[in-house]
Amino acid sequence: MDIKLNTPITVEDTAKLTAGDYVYLSGTIYTARDAAHKRMSDTLDAGGSLPLDIEGKILYYLGPTPARPGKVIGSAGPTTASRMDKYAPRLLDMGQIGMIAKGKRTQPVIDAVVRNGAVYFASVGGAGALLSKCITSAEIVAYEDLGTEAIRKLEIKDLPVIVVIDSKGNNLYETAIEDWKIED
Repeated sequence: MDIKLNTPITVEDTAKLTAGDYVYLSGTIYTARDAAHKRMSDTLDAGGSLPLDIEGKILYYLGPTPARPGKVIGSAGPTTASRMDKYAPRLLDMGQIGMIAKGKRTQPVIDAVVRNGAVYFASVGGAGALLSKCITSAEIVAYEDLGTEAIRKLEIKDLPVIVVIDSKGNNLYETAIEDWKIED
């Protein structure tokens, strides 16, 4: 099913999503990759606070390439999610509502998605130039010294994603295998 959602989304919104749904996201999301996740974790471990209120936010695991002249952002394809798996449960427990990346997630992340009524969206790897056309503005909001891995606030219009892990724990990476399995 094709669904259009505007951010911020809520647990009521995520409860209506099912693994396999095609979603077009519009509104505000934030980027954070490996270095930003590590710094956020280190900051929390030291008793500090995050550089943004994570409550209800969607993080896109993205480190965009530099923007060409006249463009808002460079290539904006997703990063492999598993590299953030050691950090994701903590952020979900703090109120983060969603993640956009590519690839499978570990059981602790899936458990945190379910526990918090969150959602994991996948975006198409290798389509960064096309995905960048859905980004209408981009500004660094934290960790500018990390360069491409700085946290950015993105305004997006109809960013295409697929629900991979829904708030009930259904996992498209597992169910799709069964759907396409060839019987002997």
